[in-house]
Amino acid sequence: MPETILELSDASIFQRETLILSQVNIEIQKGEFVYLIGKTGTGKSSFMKTLYGDLPLQSGYGQIVGIELQNLKEKQIPFLRRKLGVVFQDFKLLNDRNVKENLIFVLKATGWKDKSKMAQKIDEVLDKVGMKTKSFKFPYQLSGGEQQRVAIARALLNDPELILADEPTGNLDPQTSVEVMQVLQDINAQGNTILMATHDYALLLKYPSKTLKCDGQRLFEVVQKQQQAKL
Repeated sequence: MPETILELSDASIFQRETLILSQVNIEIQKGEFVYLIGKTGTGKSSFMKTLYGDLPLQSGYGQIVGIELQNLKEKQIPFLRRKLGVVFQDFKLLNDRNVKENLIFVLKATGWKDKSKMAQKIDEVLDKVGMKTKSFKFPYQLSGGEQQRVAIARALLNDPELILADEPTGNLDPQTSVEVMQVLQDINAQGNTILMATHDYALLLKYPSKTLKCDGQRLFEVVQKQQQAKL
């Protein structure tokens, strides 16, 4: 039996009183790579924010990494986020500390104390994204693609059950986007489940996979053979 990592049933996504998406019914299984597409303003970011607890699920049923979203309490949000890895378009690295210190900051914030285990984990995640030799560099000394690799490494620190990548190639040129996408593909091949919001339809054609689309206050799966025509 496949393990369900994310499930929404008759869910409505709101931003305060404004209805963004209605009658959302989706499932994501462990190990899947899933795209989330749609024009600007169709609800991709609101959907992502609901998944990591930034917006409450006001209506319907939702479960993510074993936690029910409709009953999510404020005090549970840090616990939920430890089970998720979130990658943002604008990297969100701390410019006043180097790569290694950025990752140490996250480990300490999530309860790690053993210095040797922290060092081992940092080496492991930087190796996965091809940045092991640049741990001493500061974010401003790195290219956009390198910064995003570090952001992906940061998302892997606590062995997340699901990685939410919100427009991870949005600030990158086409060649760098492909390189970052290859990193995500490799991570997915190692068993990590990934949900990636994107505007970059060239990546969908190059790396086809299950695709969800936001359109007209609905979120639905795009059937593969129709995908190219519908994009």
